[in-house]
Amino acid sequence: MAYKISEECISCGACAGECPVGAISEGDGKYEINADECIECGACADVCPVDAPSAD
Repeated sequence: MAYKISEECISCGACAGECPVGAISEGDGKYEINADECIECGACADVCPVDAPSAD
């Protein structure tokens, strides 16, 4: 299951820079993960200061 970013996102952009496939982009008020491109590696979750990305 692809990672998703919760409403806890503070739009810092740390996750987007770590995504090896470029599946994360700035959305309306928070960053978003393109589920079709996500490879479920968890790199985004590892760098997020507020634990917004999750695999559930």
